[in-house]
Amino acid sequence: MKSSPAPPKRNFASFHFKVLVAMMLVVSVVTATSVILAQRNVAATVKRDLEHQFQSELASFHAVQLMRQAALAERSRALARKSRIHAALEDNALDLLYPSARDELLDVRGSSENRSDDTATGEVFHARFYRFLGGSGAVIRPTNTQDAGALTAAEESQLALPSLPVKIQTGYLLRPDDPDGETIDEIIAMPIASTENGGPVGALVLGFKPVDLPIRGTMSSTESGIWSGGQLYLPGMPPKARLVLATEISRALAVSHRPEQSFPLTIDGAPSLVFYRQLNPESPYPAAYEVGVYSLTDSMIRQRRLFWQFTGAGVLLLIGAFVASHFLSVQLAVPVEKLAVDSEENRTQRKRAEEALELTHEELQRSARFSADASHQLKTPVTVLRAGLEELLAGETLSTEVRSEVSSLVHQTFRLTSVIEDLLLLSRMDAGRLQLDFQPVNLSQLIEGWLDDLGALPDSLAWTIETDFPADVLIEGEKRFTTLILQNLLENARKYNRTGGRIKVTVHCEEKFAILVIGNTGPTIPPDAKNHIFQRFYRGAMGENLPGHGLGLNLARELVRLHQGELRLVSSDNDWTEFETRFVLAGQIAATPSRRP
Repeated sequence: MKSSPAPPKRNFASFHFKVLVAMMLVVSVVTATSVILAQRNVAATVKRDLEHQFQSELASFHAVQLMRQAALAERSRALARKSRIHAALEDNALDLLYPSARDELLDVRGSSENRSDDTATGEVFHARFYRFLGGSGAVIRPTNTQDAGALTAAEESQLALPSLPVKIQTGYLLRPDDPDGETIDEIIAMPIASTENGGPVGALVLGFKPVDLPIRGTMSSTESGIWSGGQLYLPGMPPKARLVLATEISRALAVSHRPEQSFPLTIDGAPSLVFYRQLNPESPYPAAYEVGVYSLTDSMIRQRRLFWQFTGAGVLLLIGAFVASHFLSVQLAVPVEKLAVDSEENRTQRKRAEEALELTHEELQRSARFSADASHQLKTPVTVLRAGLEELLAGETLSTEVRSEVSSLVHQTFRLTSVIEDLLLLSRMDAGRLQLDFQPVNLSQLIEGWLDDLGALPDSLAWTIETDFPADVLIEGEKRFTTLILQNLLENARKYNRTGGRIKVTVHCEEKFAILVIGNTGPTIPPDAKNHIFQRFYRGAMGENLPGHGLGLNLARELVRLHQGELRLVSSDNDWTEFETRFVLAGQIAATPSRRP
């Protein structure tokens, strides 16, 4: 009794350990990925919320700024239409310009006691200085700066324009040396149109304190300012940090000229998020940007808190996963152990089967070689024997009984030659050396020829032959082998028929096949023999008293398969046996020699 080989126990321990490690790795990777994604999601959410808040508050600021600019523009247009200012500019009496404007612009440059009681209104509509621009866009300097507002020569030069504007222009002037400390002023340049041709003859430039960005009052961890000309006005930030921020904004603008952008920056060791957006697009004055600096310290604290929360949850998950993995790996090891045993048995059985198959293959090869060699060797002796018997039969000295015996021996030599030819053909097919040259073959003509031969046989037992096939059915095949197929099938129908019986031959086409059906009356094939009738040398109880050698049906089916068709027993009962053969219609097979695989 054979015992199944058992795999070493260490293999199962190794499998158990590998499953445990694999599960732990999966859980660890999932946990670490979740923590990283959560951190990134929090950071992205914070940045998105800050950006939306900055944009929303900046939009509110711009709405206020537009309302203010509309009011200032209307005030400036009214000032620009003052007749005395027009007269001084159009008559080129520039020495009278500022003295004339002093009274006209008194309301704009009014003293604090003359301003409105509403502080906000006074801040919005009272200019800190004013200057006029001449026809070339250069600043016309006042003789007395007390009424026009004190400006340094460098500051006045920043008010000049390359040419006179045709519409209101805005800009920003950073004044680090202002007596009130570092300040920034919003500049509004209003063109003064000629009363004669409507073209600009000059411009009035007014400087106002800019509107504060509302985020200063709504977000305690943010700061805002204005960047212009490489300088940053942000009084709440230390000078060193302000210089770093101004440099980074200049670098960002040099790389990308987008009107609004954001980028992370570490200021004084604190991570921050910087937003900026242009305030005066399409203005001839230097571009100015509103800058918002958001501290990410609180956000980082929240992220660290979330990190430790996720880490704690991950540790608990890992512990639970370790317990579950250990339990699952133990459970999984049981079927794997059985599978390993079965696999070892299967390997042993497969090895034995391969060895047996190899022996069988070698035996088949030897049998095929023997069959071919024997057939070749027998052909010559049989031919010599037949020639001798025929020569003996031709003599006149034989008695009637001896002549009959010799005639019977000659007939047996023909049968023996037929067996040898069939064996040679089968050995060629088994060795894969049989080649077919497919050509169109008229199946109808072949059937008619063989039916005529059957009718001419002397031992035809008064059969009735019925036919039903088209006049011309062309199939793909080699005529010699197609004829051999028909011969074997029709001789089989004749040989196993009865006296006064019937043979029926029909052909019909179905898709790409021509289907030949040959039926005959006679003894039916027993059920236990139906699975063996296509085997070589099988004759069964039906053929014990009939001539033949049991190769006809086997040879016919092998040849049909070489023609890419099929031969099968349809039925055999109630005194009727029927075989069906499928041939490929002409034109369905490529015109190249075919080999048996």
